[in-house]
Amino acid sequence: MTAGTADFEALLREALAPVDPPADLAQRLELTLVNLTELAQDELESWELRSMRDPRNWVRPAAAAVVGATAGTALVVLRVRGRHRGRQRQSGNLIELGQRTLQDFAEEARRVLPDR
Repeated sequence: MTAGTADFEALLREALAPVDPPADLAQRLELTLVNLTELAQDELESWELRSMRDPRNWVRPAAAAVVGATAGTALVVLRVRGRHRGRQRQSGNLIELGQRTLQDFAEEARRVLPDR
């Protein structure tokens, strides 16, 4: 093995070494998703139905609906996934784990959706 090959292998090992994410990454991501969801809800609440007659006015509400739905769904998934280990310990089998996970999804979705 030549010195150039060893250097190249060392560089590859260094470049491909696993990197741990920052400790507060999940909190920052959740905060960003909450903010996006709230901003989309505010945008949708500020709709004026009479201005919706013109199709050119549909872009902002449509974008707000897409952003709100995407951020809300991601927020629910993030929160449910964060509680997965606890549900695993509480569940006796896969069916019970699936039921608990679906219940958790439903409860979290009710929390994220605006009161209507």
